[in-house]
Amino acid sequence: MTCWYEGPLAAFDTETTGVDVEGDRIVSAALVVQDGPGARPRSTRWLVNPGIPVPAGATAVHGLTDEHLQRNGRWPAPVMDEVAKCLAEQCVAGRPLVIMNAPFDLTLLDRELKRHRAASLAHYLGQNPMRVLDPRVLDKHLDRYRKGRRTLTDLCEHYGVTLEGAHDAAADALAALEVVRAVGRRFATRLERLTPTELHTLQATWHAAQARGLQAWFTRQGTPEVVDTAWPLRPELPAAA
Repeated sequence: MTCWYEGPLAAFDTETTGVDVEGDRIVSAALVVQDGPGARPRSTRWLVNPGIPVPAGATAVHGLTDEHLQRNGRWPAPVMDEVAKCLAEQCVAGRPLVIMNAPFDLTLLDRELKRHRAASLAHYLGQNPMRVLDPRVLDKHLDRYRKGRRTLTDLCEHYGVTLEGAHDAAADALAALEVVRAVGRRFATRLERLTPTELHTLQATWHAAQARGLQAWFTRQGTPEVVDTAWPLRPELPAAA
């Protein structure tokens, strides 16, 4: 029987105007589907004119300027609809969905859907559950005492995955997918008997524990930052917030 990390996987990634999931916007997104290790990946890309200025700091990361997005990007409403439908199709097909730092990308997509479509991601998914595999959560749980950063670039270096064109949504999605395969193979004795559905549930618990540990560290440092324990999607803030 083929283990999940040797089977079909899909991966999703976004590039954005910033890191605030409640207020920032998606400027590009990509979905990459691969039927198995070494198989040719199939990529779907979206470029978005967010309708707001792109901060220079964000452009410095992904290279997408206001001028380029205004000339080549599409309006957000149809793009968000297409993205959500594509993710739902992966869920219907039963493909695990690889998302690096899932609470960021999925929450931002959910807020964009509410902003431009008056709908939620849950509305598009319906009764089809997501089976998310988050390489950062998996790596941090399975190799918790390793020192150093755990960005996608760091994980690619650690697991021997080539990342060509970092901060391009399709490149990052494919790299995250390959990292998850590499994590599966390296920790096969701990993962091969778990289904993607079981792993999805476990990652919610693992992420919450990781977030509480980071929150405790911030508290000891006197840092006011608040770490959200929700995974893979953060709940919407109360209207008063």
